[in-house]
Amino acid sequence: MADDLGNEWWEEPAGDTPSGEPADDVKSEKSDGEPTAKKSKKVASDKTPKKKKKPVKECILKKPKEEVEETITTTKTRKRKKKTITDVLATSAPKPGTAEDLQNLLVQHYSKTRSVIELEELKLPDNSFVKENDLSHTLSSYLKEMCPKWSKLSKNHKEKKSALILVVCSSAHRTLELIKLINAFKGDTKVMKLFAKHIKIKDQMQLLEKNVIHLGIGTPGRIKALIEQEGLSLQSLKYIVLDWNWRDQKLRRMVDIPEVKKEMVELLESGVIAAGRGGSVKIALF
Repeated sequence: MADDLGNEWWEEPAGDTPSGEPADDVKSEKSDGEPTAKKSKKVASDKTPKKKKKPVKECILKKPKEEVEETITTTKTRKRKKKTITDVLATSAPKPGTAEDLQNLLVQHYSKTRSVIELEELKLPDNSFVKENDLSHTLSSYLKEMCPKWSKLSKNHKEKKSALILVVCSSAHRTLELIKLINAFKGDTKVMKLFAKHIKIKDQMQLLEKNVIHLGIGTPGRIKALIEQEGLSLQSLKYIVLDWNWRDQKLRRMVDIPEVKKEMVELLESGVIAAGRGGSVKIALF
């Protein structure tokens, strides 16, 4: 039976739905009676295209002028930098360092880690210091005033691994500058640069062991390392000069650079303070 009926047994009459209602896609008649086919509605996709975000610049441009100016002002305020040590020092007049400044530095550095009794041991008597530089001296003129008997003192110096004067500064570059500035004072004496840049500590120890050095100029970190490794002795030391007042391109002194200040304080404690209290070494602030 099904074969005889062909395909008509499952097809429904065009224009009728199972409920007998006309389908959406049936032909509608025009006013003149001619049938026209309605276009079937497309099913909307579940994924609707997202709205594109407007660029920030475009959004700002569409804001009122007053709001834009306020936004820019607020942004500039947020980006305002904090004052650096350079800004602070630029507005202050240079003052020569004093013995009191050094004493206060030692106390401040160790106040949180040392007892009252230990802090007392760091104090130096007034006779441990020579007159500080009043900012009117060159290094040579200051050393001549500090050590008027240099010629006799240097001739009698025969001990190796030790210097009569140690000049402590903040960098290798400053060391080279000071070596040039000391020519008028040093005479025929030997000067050795004591810094870490491009020079191995073993090489410096060998030079100190083989030669008599009268003046040593360098950074606190390398001088301290040489003392700790017994490459440099304080036995013949008479003066230690701190390059206290000099300022670098950022207007910083030695004590304004945290790592240099720390190394300088540790150098002083490695034997210089004890020698100063004993009267064998004088401390000078250039």
